[in-house]
Amino acid sequence: MKQKKPICLIGARGGSKGVPKKNILPIAGKPLIAYTIESAIKSKIFSDVIVSTEDKTIAEISKKFGANIPFMRPKELATDNVSFNLVILHAIKKLREMNYDFDVIINRDCTVPFIKNLDITGAINLLNKTKCDSVCGVYKQHLNPYFNMMELENGYLKFSKKTKKKIKNRQEAPIVYQLNGLFVINVKQFLHYKNIYMPKTLPFEIKPETGLMIDTKFEFQIADLMAQGKIKF
Repeated sequence: MKQKKPICLIGARGGSKGVPKKNILPIAGKPLIAYTIESAIKSKIFSDVIVSTEDKTIAEISKKFGANIPFMRPKELATDNVSFNLVILHAIKKLREMNYDFDVIINRDCTVPFIKNLDITGAINLLNKTKCDSVCGVYKQHLNPYFNMMELENGYLKFSKKTKKKIKNRQEAPIVYQLNGLFVINVKQFLHYKNIYMPKTLPFEIKPETGLMIDTKFEFQIADLMAQGKIKF
């Protein structure tokens, strides 16, 4: 039986606090969200590229670059303290009500615009091969809570993670991963657990350069140079 194509879901709310309107700010002359939309469409991996937003401007820009907006996200699902699990759950239920037929949904964060389609295909293949619940795009993080990351405890700095054996250098520390906005999700399992991070979640490693997540003005400057080809990746 021919396998169903997955759906690509891009969540983009209008109320970003760190960098206002970051999802539609220009990168090399084009709205940030446009890069993820165009990449997803060009890949031909997906049956549909859907944007979930409560913001009319984001919806209009998304349509302009080829995404579908079959529903608007309720405003109560676009606040700072709403779990993205609820956003994905809402999207799945709305799409099922509209007779979209899919077994896998892939969440792509539009603030991570440079992920390669080869990596998305690899993450999908890992899900299918292992029959796991979900696959997270990650890269190995050199900032490590076992070695060089600290937090305040009773007002004083302490290492975030403690080990029985003293770690002398970063190479000795356990490997930790940075999530980078790519989630390949088995829909049946997600509807059971209602959580992206299910018991059988596997990592798919992506290069740090292509997994760059844009959350600050400085990262926008880096992404702008990357999009212009002034920084090779």
